[in-house]
Amino acid sequence: LVTMVSFGQKTLNEGTLVYNISVETGNDKPGMADMLDGATTTVYLSGNKSRIEMVSGLGSEATIHNASAGGGVILKDYSGQKLMITLTPQDWSKNNQKYDGITFQKTDETANIDGFKCFKAIAKLKDGSSFTVYYTPDVMIANKDYDYQFRTLPGLAVQYEMQNGKMMFKFTLASINYGSVPESKFEIPKSGYRILTYEEAKQK
Repeated sequence: LVTMVSFGQKTLNEGTLVYNISVETGNDKPGMADMLDGATTTVYLSGNKSRIEMVSGLGSEATIHNASAGGGVILKDYSGQKLMITLTPQDWSKNNQKYDGITFQKTDETANIDGFKCFKAIAKLKDGSSFTVYYTPDVMIANKDYDYQFRTLPGLAVQYEMQNGKMMFKFTLASINYGSVPESKFEIPKSGYRILTYEEAKQK
């Protein structure tokens, strides 16, 4: 049985994940949040490098991170304004500290999502909040730091929900590609952006 499970499990060292995003606002009137409905999040992975990019009707935002160096940048392009926020390894930890100590409580509930048999788990954060995630143990991400909230998840997040005020965001895996990713995806732009440090960005 152990041999069969090991054989069936894949480790993604390089590839691309695409998630579709749906938003429930609890409000019948159109609002800015509705422009996020139908947005996509694309995760590019290659070794210790990652790029998570969200594109919506409002604009785009990308986080580029190098797990070996520890730092990274956040690129924001909204309404023609392009900002680059630089993060030192210490900044990266601060930006993700809400997920420190996160635990995943597996339940008996399962679901078939995007062709994967998924297990339902309840993620619990140290601030007392929680969210639901369906994951498959059949795919493991080699770079555990690509998404801080899933560092200790025993598999790939296939679907998860996150609450923000009255809004509920649902991320659902649409595709997974094990092909190579161009190195250009992880290059930090040298021009075209207004540069802010992490501390400067927090003050705005």
